[in-house]
Amino acid sequence: MKKKFEVIMAGSGGQGLVVCGIILAEAAILEGQNAVQTQSYGIASRGGFSKSEVIISREEIIFQQVQEPDIVLALTEQAMQMYAYGKAGVPVFYDSSLLKRRNGRDLYGFPFTEMANLLGHVGMANIFALGAMSNLTGVVKTESLAAVLRRRFAGELVEMNIKALHTGINLVEKEGYCHG
Repeated sequence: MKKKFEVIMAGSGGQGLVVCGIILAEAAILEGQNAVQTQSYGIASRGGFSKSEVIISREEIIFQQVQEPDIVLALTEQAMQMYAYGKAGVPVFYDSSLLKRRNGRDLYGFPFTEMANLLGHVGMANIFALGAMSNLTGVVKTESLAAVLRRRFAGELVEMNIKALHTGINLVEKEGYCHG
């Protein structure tokens, strides 16, 4: 397993990127790793640029900002242009229901928002993305993400989030991508 992961999740306010980053960091901590999550967003709470960065490491984390991302999630065209460097080996996940379809190595487009709409809760697109990202990269274990979701949410939201997580995981397998 890789010693350190640097993750950037970017899009617009209201897409749940900060929550997604916190869930990812908490899952890593459950696994006994060190994690730090930072966020930045524009003054508009919804619709403005939003970014969540997560660093997960088996060693002490000194610098708390992502320098060279190992994983990118882009949920807007702006985020895609800013962070999809095309660096070989850096998987870039994007929402194919919001962004134009792209082809290329290390580009993984999935209809996260469309699937969240079908589930009845558009705000869960981030959880679909988290499931796909964790399955393809091995950044954290599915069980750890599920445990965090169970602690963070109550009632029927727990089961909806767990379903979204597993559906995201299954997306990767359905498309024939393998854990790398």
